[in-house]
Amino acid sequence: MDKEKTEGQKLAEELLMSPKSLGERKHSLLESAQEFCEGYKEFLNCKTEREVVDYTIPLLKSKGYTEYVRGKKYAAGDKFYLNNRDKNLLMVTMGKKPVSEGIRIGVSHIDSPRLDLKPNPLFESTGMAYLKTHYYGGIKKYQWFTIPLSLHGIVCTGDGKTIKIAIGEEEGEPQFCVTDLLPHLARNQMKQTVAEAFSPENLNILVGSWPYDDEKVSEKVKLNIMNILHEKYGISEKDFLTAELCAVPAAKPMDFGLDRSMIGAYGQDDSVCAYANLMAELATTNPEYTTLTVFADKEETGSDGTTGMRSFFFRDFMEDIADTYGLKVRHILQRSMCLSCDVNAAVDPAFMDVYEPTNCSYLGRGPVVSKYTGSGGKYSTNDASAETMGFLRDILDDAEIHWQVGELGKIEAGGGGTIAAEISIHNLDTVDMGVPVLSMHAPVEVTSKADAYTLYLAIKAFYESPKKKP
Repeated sequence: MDKEKTEGQKLAEELLMSPKSLGERKHSLLESAQEFCEGYKEFLNCKTEREVVDYTIPLLKSKGYTEYVRGKKYAAGDKFYLNNRDKNLLMVTMGKKPVSEGIRIGVSHIDSPRLDLKPNPLFESTGMAYLKTHYYGGIKKYQWFTIPLSLHGIVCTGDGKTIKIAIGEEEGEPQFCVTDLLPHLARNQMKQTVAEAFSPENLNILVGSWPYDDEKVSEKVKLNIMNILHEKYGISEKDFLTAELCAVPAAKPMDFGLDRSMIGAYGQDDSVCAYANLMAELATTNPEYTTLTVFADKEETGSDGTTGMRSFFFRDFMEDIADTYGLKVRHILQRSMCLSCDVNAAVDPAFMDVYEPTNCSYLGRGPVVSKYTGSGGKYSTNDASAETMGFLRDILDDAEIHWQVGELGKIEAGGGGTIAAEISIHNLDTVDMGVPVLSMHAPVEVTSKADAYTLYLAIKAFYESPKKKP
């Protein structure tokens, strides 16, 4: 029989936090998380922003979403979407309250670090054919040498056709790699820093070694590769100039751990948040406040361009909505709130020197809410107000969702930002919420299934809450 608790123990229970994993709090949660993540693993097979959009639109249509009609007044419960250049999606469920009282917004990005092909990529050297690349986003270059790669993207041909390409994902298809130096000859290489030893100009993808059968051709292997592409896709070398092609890890999403409690896959930053956001949007059927779910592009390279969050596509859409109801967009956004749904770094015991244990996030402890990101003295960040944090805290606590806070490592150990800074510029209260990730930006990232599932529940609670923002 337990002894009676002391006054100090009672006081500690009342006043102090006691961090626990989701498994300790509710051991049966993994079963629900396993089921949820089967759909997530399928979603992870979309390895570019275009593939995410291609996957999502048919799903939206099957759930009753229609394409947005500018100027149309929608009724409560109506669902619609807007596709921006096949790289962005905006998905809406109309609420019972008028949009003049504000909306609930969730934004995730659907691009991930990768190797983009240069505009003139194909070359031959020493009897082998290669594709030159320019890396996209923040990568540790050495991680991309010698792993199986697949090719994805589109090619716009001279006759006006747009051809989708995906090679290396299906059973029996060829795959590719960037080669590395054997250790027997790497004495000097291993004396160099990582940055010096792995030049970005050496991230060339090996694509062939067999010559075209014609003695009068000078670059026989290059011609053979181009001929294969022409026979399959009808493209010529000039078509590379009007293409968007990239190489990504070819590995399939997999259960990780003997307990199958984790997922290992490419692109979980930010597919894990995008999928949770999408599922929350689909599950929200009759909310008090209108919901807007945004899939953004170009986050990994600064959110620039027509499909990044610095573009006016978000503001233009909101202005169209405001005009329909005779409102000013600034008045709607002032009353709204946004979740910037992006991942954070999970504490890794192998590298404890860069983490501050009491203020970093841990795998398996639930969604991580980040009041601020940035680097150094909070540069390049959105710093959510206490009121915004309190509003979200009330929603999550009322829904009995266990969550944690997290910074991106120790101060001045590095740092990084999210699209929250690009959203809050619209005078829109914004806070980051995502899941912790191990090996972020690596070809294989690791997440907790329970975290992914609980993030979905958290976003859904945010969308469905009738609470009025302070």
